[in-house]
Amino acid sequence: MKIHGRHYRTIWVAADGWSVEVIDQTKLPFAFETKRLASAEEAAEAIKSMVVRGAPLIGATGAYGLCMALRVDASDEALERAYEMLVKTRPTAINLKWALDEMVAAVRNQPKDRRVAAAYARAAKLCDDDVATNEAIGRHGLTLIEAVAAKKGHVNVLTHCNAGWLACVDWGTALAPIYMAHDKGIPIHVWVDETRPRNQGGSLTAYELGAHGVKHAIIADNAGGHYMQHGEVDLCIVGTDRTTASGDVANKIGTYLKALAAHDNRVPFYVALPSSTIDWTIADGVNEIEIEERSGREITHVQGRTPKGEVMTVELTAPGSPARNPAFDVTPARLVTGLITERGVAAASREGLLKLFPERRS
Repeated sequence: MKIHGRHYRTIWVAADGWSVEVIDQTKLPFAFETKRLASAEEAAEAIKSMVVRGAPLIGATGAYGLCMALRVDASDEALERAYEMLVKTRPTAINLKWALDEMVAAVRNQPKDRRVAAAYARAAKLCDDDVATNEAIGRHGLTLIEAVAAKKGHVNVLTHCNAGWLACVDWGTALAPIYMAHDKGIPIHVWVDETRPRNQGGSLTAYELGAHGVKHAIIADNAGGHYMQHGEVDLCIVGTDRTTASGDVANKIGTYLKALAAHDNRVPFYVALPSSTIDWTIADGVNEIEIEERSGREITHVQGRTPKGEVMTVELTAPGSPARNPAFDVTPARLVTGLITERGVAAASREGLLKLFPERRS
């Protein structure tokens, strides 16, 4: 996608040929800055501090983190240490573990003098595959938007958190169909949940939609049900950080409440995801997915810009009050209309997923 007329991916190999550069998402939407990562430790910190975020991008960053670790020491022991350090940075998103497993498989049987080259080649392919996958998700999701447009002439979509190109290597998952609809000339408008407490919707989704020229409006997280009641939401499309084999989805906290409101108002609720986000080893998302608990400071404090242009963090809540901050919740499959994957739209069920991914029946 483009920022100020220039095409960017969210992660790329730097001019030196081995370190990587990323868009520093902690600076958005007030400043567009890139950051160089030159070690596995810096990659891990970028993931933990949410310089990079979004399940696919976390996976890509972890992959390059492993590459940089192998440049220093290509031994089995160093490979294992780097893997363990990186995989613990964000426990809920399955893409990180998937990407690291792919990297280990690519280098494990290589002689030491070939491991670095093999690792960088695999990481580059992971990134290219992510772009192709998200483009395919966009095409399949576009058909859902086109069906609404054919009936109404225009489409209102509600999304939660950020599942755009900033969360992936390019295109995005939930936003890819929206970009394609906009580029086709379909009149489309997006309700952007602010997505407290980190406001990824109000800061990141709104930023990239605005940069691409897509009509949108930021709304308070609690306003989505109101707009659904009044017929102003035609469908919801969100992303996911982990999807169970039975179709439960873990996504940014607050997604479950939107799914409940959509169900009550008969608004279709779709989840867009690459197959790398499916955890085929679990079925009960509510009880089996580990939910990351982040610092309460994300709730008690907020970052903003003053009239003088200064970006600062201020306290928002009653001083001394404790805060709890689960980063994700789980939406049961029964509330999900369909799962938009790179192979098509599946029913949110084991059988629905297996129809698209029959190789997983074993």
